[in-house]
Amino acid sequence: MKRAFAILMTLVLAVTLFAGCATKETAQIKTAADLANKRIGVQEGTTGDEYVSDNIEGAIVSRYKKVTDIAMDLKNGKIDAIVLDKMPAQKIVEKNSDLKILEEALTDEAYAIAVRKGNTELLNSINQTLKKIQEDGTYDKLIAKFINGEDVDLPKIDEYTPDGKIVLGTNAEFEPFEYRDDKGDVVGFDIEIAKRIAADLGKELVIDDMAFDSLIAALQTGKVDFVVAGMSNTEERRQNVDFSDDYYIASQVIIVKK
Repeated sequence: MKRAFAILMTLVLAVTLFAGCATKETAQIKTAADLANKRIGVQEGTTGDEYVSDNIEGAIVSRYKKVTDIAMDLKNGKIDAIVLDKMPAQKIVEKNSDLKILEEALTDEAYAIAVRKGNTELLNSINQTLKKIQEDGTYDKLIAKFINGEDVDLPKIDEYTPDGKIVLGTNAEFEPFEYRDDKGDVVGFDIEIAKRIAADLGKELVIDDMAFDSLIAALQTGKVDFVVAGMSNTEERRQNVDFSDDYYIASQVIIVKK
């Protein structure tokens, strides 16, 4: 009996030790300064990825293709924090009541639309569309619907007969800018802008949904014609693509467990 009890206690101790080794307690992060030497999740190839890699001392960076996977690992204690654009971060927190966004923003950034180097004709047309939707009130409606979550009707696009196609590269993991709705269709703030760009060109819009870190390469090789994907207009990216006028100002924020 004593021998059986001793074996049982040994098994219980082993299980306890294993569980302790398998899960590391999530660090307490209250400010940006607390990110040093922590496990930080980012979406691969984004400004958040670049910022953490370049500015957070000792950061252990985990890179993900999907934003939903980052949130799950934070909830499960596999990482200590997430660095992400503010609007997608807010969508994550809305869906996960045990997560929160810290008040301190890390950096501001401007989103712009990317085209292949030297494609000035397309770039000029895109800039004209951006200017038009800002002047006619469409842009404000897009902000109200997708950013502020208001129940508003968007201005309809006039019907036209397409003359050819134009391919949009995007990453539908970035709500409310681009994401898949309940029907599986790619929708969002950026997609509505892309529809209007295509309409002004008289082209049929074709959407190619791919990993964010593949977008610039797809643009350079001609797989896609333009990229609208909550992409920041950075000096590093300008070495490889041309950017439109900025169309949205965003910021990088920190998500942690409550």
